[in-house]
Amino acid sequence: MTVGRPGPYSDRFYRGTWMTLIFFRKAVVKAGLAVGLMTLLAGLATLAGCDPQRIAELEEGVATEADVRARFGEPEKIWDAADMGKTPAPGAAAAAGARTFEYNRQPAGSVNYMITIGADGKMSALRQVLSSSNFAQILPGMPMETVRKILGKPMKVTPYALQQTTHYDWRYQSPPSTVMIFTVVFDRDLKVVSTGSTPEETVSPRGG
Repeated sequence: MTVGRPGPYSDRFYRGTWMTLIFFRKAVVKAGLAVGLMTLLAGLATLAGCDPQRIAELEEGVATEADVRARFGEPEKIWDAADMGKTPAPGAAAAAGARTFEYNRQPAGSVNYMITIGADGKMSALRQVLSSSNFAQILPGMPMETVRKILGKPMKVTPYALQQTTHYDWRYQSPPSTVMIFTVVFDRDLKVVSTGSTPEETVSPRGG
């Protein structure tokens, strides 16, 4: 038997080729995920930027559910009057037959909307819910679901196993133009422990 350099179709050749292909595939997947995430965030930012025009086209008591859906699309979640009646200040959302559409602009945006459709099929309220007055309603002992009905979907949920707590974060803008992160800390039973606000720059410094 003659032993020489491995031929082009030896086991060593195949192993090396497969390892190269696997490495290349992983690199492509990672790059694709990064591009996909950037595209998603850019799309969300663009969507949020169009909101003032959409809002201007909707008049309370005149705009219909179809008008709302045509401008805002499918809601993230729909809450009925019984759901919203459990929040501290539900207003029109707790009226008999009302339904409230949740439109989430997190994480790229700094707003969330709750749009209420009355029993007559007309829009009875349109609220941007990430505000200081709503943050003040979040009190110790409040269930997570109630917080969600007040503020909408958070930008991020982070569990801390050792502390047995879970942090929910919302991105909002403090006048005139400071972007902030409002955090609600829940215990292991998902009841509010504490709340607080921090400038986004402190949490995620540019260039950091």
